[in-house]
Amino acid sequence: MIDNIKILDTEILSDNWYVLRKITYEYTKKDGTKLTQSREAYDRGNGATILLYNKNQKTVILTKQFRLPTFVNGNETGMLIETCAGLLNKNNPEDCIRRETKEETGYKITEVRKIFEAYMSPGSVTEILYFFIAEYAKEMKVSDGGGVEQEEENIEVLELGISDAMKMIENGDIKDGKTIMLLQYIKLNNIL
Repeated sequence: MIDNIKILDTEILSDNWYVLRKITYEYTKKDGTKLTQSREAYDRGNGATILLYNKNQKTVILTKQFRLPTFVNGNETGMLIETCAGLLNKNNPEDCIRRETKEETGYKITEVRKIFEAYMSPGSVTEILYFFIAEYAKEMKVSDGGGVEQEEENIEVLELGISDAMKMIENGDIKDGKTIMLLQYIKLNNIL
């Protein structure tokens, strides 16, 4: 820890799906004043996400699935269009994203390129998300994808033109932050 922050107490509020902790800490300001604050932090582990793209076709692979938090926050259907993603579960980010890509999209990719990592909601969630891109081709398709049945995943695989995907951001059909970041990355860097 850094010198100006001292953890005083950690209380587990929930250990159901993931872990929610209430952390009380002392913070020393620049002027030497000490403050005591309590905050809740949700720990769901770290994750990885990937955007598959095809340069020749100018297409990308996205997924569509039900996301309960979006439903309870006003998304009428709860369906969200997003990039393939998953939790690391003690794997390194590259192994995780290769596994998730095969499970969710049905593509067996070999080369992945990490482009950056980011905290997606640092005010309340501990997760670091590792962002990847990879080229795909029809011959890499080894299954229908759709997720893992034991995990009760029900994922639809979408192949979209990059211009259509960018329009979907503008019209609100794509609202997922990680997806928007990856789509904008490949456009800004002239990858597609």
